[in-house]
Amino acid sequence: MSQVSFENTAIAFKGKDNAALLNSYWLFRLIGNPTLVKLGGKMTNFALKINFPLGWAIKNNIFAQFCGGETIEECKQSADRLAQYGIGTILDYSVEGKEKESDFDATADEIIRTIAAAEGNQTIPFCVFKVTGVARFELLEKQNEVIRGHVQALTGADLGEWERVQDRVLRICQAAYDAQQRIFIDAEDSWIQDAIDALCHDMMEKFNHQAPIVYNTVQLYRHDRLEFLKNAHEWSRAKGLHYAVKLVRGAYMEKEAARALQMGYVNPIQPSKEATDRDFNSGVLYCLDNIQDMALCCGSHNEESSMLLAQWMEERGIAKNDPRVAFAQLFGMSDHISYNLADAGYQVVKYLPYGPIKEVMPYLLRRAQENTSVKGQTSRELSLILKERRRRKEIRD
Repeated sequence: MSQVSFENTAIAFKGKDNAALLNSYWLFRLIGNPTLVKLGGKMTNFALKINFPLGWAIKNNIFAQFCGGETIEECKQSADRLAQYGIGTILDYSVEGKEKESDFDATADEIIRTIAAAEGNQTIPFCVFKVTGVARFELLEKQNEVIRGHVQALTGADLGEWERVQDRVLRICQAAYDAQQRIFIDAEDSWIQDAIDALCHDMMEKFNHQAPIVYNTVQLYRHDRLEFLKNAHEWSRAKGLHYAVKLVRGAYMEKEAARALQMGYVNPIQPSKEATDRDFNSGVLYCLDNIQDMALCCGSHNEESSMLLAQWMEERGIAKNDPRVAFAQLFGMSDHISYNLADAGYQVVKYLPYGPIKEVMPYLLRRAQENTSVKGQTSRELSLILKERRRRKEIRD
């Protein structure tokens, strides 16, 4: 097997000068402290409520680490820099928590602008959106209950609102199809995911006949998702479609467990990390073994899973740059995986969140909290940064 080493910090951090590397070091030091993250989150939320201007304190720190800018245009510099090292960009408009129809329409329009920016641009191979960006959360909960058979149908104002949600999703996916631009529909909380899956499969049935355009996202930290993946693929095969999927472990573990306990139903989360890892790797292998009518994006910061995917591709004679297989990580994280895989010739993309600073703060706070809760993630980032700083110092000396 062609050697890929995630220990090669010279490659991992070649996109950062000494100042940027030092800034990343201090940010991960802060994020690694749960008390500081919790206190900082409370202070930031308070500042947002009283409209305290936070931009000056954040833009060149945590925002610059994890976001590409406030607009598509501001993201261009980060996208161009990633492209220099063979890494693609996914423009991710990361505004959350809206409630008004006008806001949902504006978000749909912005996502379509990301598709327009990506069309014909090889540095932006994928686009993405979250259904909660174009739909009210409570409405998705109601539609989820319809799909599960707990209620018969939406009625009245809810029905009209749902039709407008369907129209927004259709406009976005139609734009992606017209541009021949692959687009991810992100996974969300389990109690709205059935509604999202149904929307996604409707779009696949419209647009995935000739090529994988619309991608669903499957969270393998749920114990039912490996079976869901296989059933969804069989459904798509019967329809003559390409089943395109982004596999992730998941991002809502604490919230899912707390809600299950509060409402008295079985926790949808796997009983252990080992079970999650097993199902994730099994899902990756299933996609590779059915790659003739599937497309896979491995959305993972896990070194073992990334290495296994590279190994399994080689064993099956799948080219490193096969467009049906991609690796994805978040901007500002796991550069040792992204840059080393790209350097070896694999298709690698980075999620590049953007949006007005105040609007993106919920995303940034969640990212900081997730880094704190994922065992070993922050310490691994820090150890690699320190290794690279020592390496550069030895060269200078």
